[in-house]
Amino acid sequence: MSNSKNLIDTEQRLGAHNYKPLDVVLTRGEGVYVWDTDGKQYLDCLSAYSAVNQGHCHPKILAAMVEQAGKLTLTSRAFRNDQLAHLYEELAALTGSHKILPMNSGAEAVETAIKAVRKWGYEVKGVPEGKAEIIVCADNFHGRTLSIISFSTDPDARTGFGPYTPGFRTIPFGDADAFAASINENTVAALIEPIQGEAGVIIPPSGYFKRVRELCTENKVTLILDEIQTGLGRTGKLLAEEHEGIEADVTLIGKALSGGFYPVSAVLSNSEVLGVLKPGQHGSTFGGNPLACAVARAALKVLTEEGMIENAEKMGNYFLEGLRSIRSNIVKDVRGRGLMMAVELVPEAGGARQYCYTLKDRGLLAKDTHENTIRLAPPLVITKSQVDWAVEQIEKTLA
Repeated sequence: MSNSKNLIDTEQRLGAHNYKPLDVVLTRGEGVYVWDTDGKQYLDCLSAYSAVNQGHCHPKILAAMVEQAGKLTLTSRAFRNDQLAHLYEELAALTGSHKILPMNSGAEAVETAIKAVRKWGYEVKGVPEGKAEIIVCADNFHGRTLSIISFSTDPDARTGFGPYTPGFRTIPFGDADAFAASINENTVAALIEPIQGEAGVIIPPSGYFKRVRELCTENKVTLILDEIQTGLGRTGKLLAEEHEGIEADVTLIGKALSGGFYPVSAVLSNSEVLGVLKPGQHGSTFGGNPLACAVARAALKVLTEEGMIENAEKMGNYFLEGLRSIRSNIVKDVRGRGLMMAVELVPEAGGARQYCYTLKDRGLLAKDTHENTIRLAPPLVITKSQVDWAVEQIEKTLA
């Protein structure tokens, strides 16, 4: 019995079955590659859902983590540490943010934003207490907490977990008229992904976000963009909003903020929104801890200094071109922006998961989403020859 079989059996026996991973047991990673317990090498085309944009185990982020771990890891926010101010400065310089609130996970950043905009709605906009409404989009994915699954349209994520948190209004993604019609005097915010990742890399029509931005400004509605997956270089820009030529009032980042070394997230905004939070009203034991800050600083540095964002744009266009050249009667659509891509199969193909297993056997790791879609998102350090190899494996699998 192989070691990986033992590990899988133990997971099945002792772990809660809330995930259905591909049966590959990974033990090491470097750059775009990971290795399993049998020593087989794979090209990672998921990047831990874009958490390892900088590549696996980037040496400079690792060095920063080890150095900081030897000095000070956690103080809680009861005291100050010498890393937080530097992270604030560097994030503000990079993104143009005026106020920053650090948390740990993406879902925590979303919850933080929901709390802040509701409070802003009551104290600044003058919405009656308890009446605040937030506009969200169908097929969204913003996390797994109770409030977040309350406005999910995915039955798996939602069913059986009620009673649900009220205060959300769901509209179709990419429909500006529906957005305009959903605004009322109690609307405090709109929470939207620039590209819907979990839904299968759904890109909104051109001009959609410009109109949404105008409507939010006209109606004093806070525009929150969840850039946890699309942000930090994934789409070929630092933030995906740049493709739309707009600026959000609140931007949520996480995942690649630490290059996959540690859970770090942040809410980026202005004094008007984040200024409503006073001491004792929101926080987290680990949020803004020195280890997280040191890791995030290094992760942002390598992302920008090593040309990863530019590479994501260049290699993304090249990868997409390669995918679109595949001739296969089971491919329904190929779409993407930067290195955030999807190949949607026709329903008759029998589901995307079996093709992900074939790709795994060929040494490429990708993941199915929404039944018929294969999502592809390699680390931003991928090279032209690695893209060529990946396209070849995908072509052989789908042809």
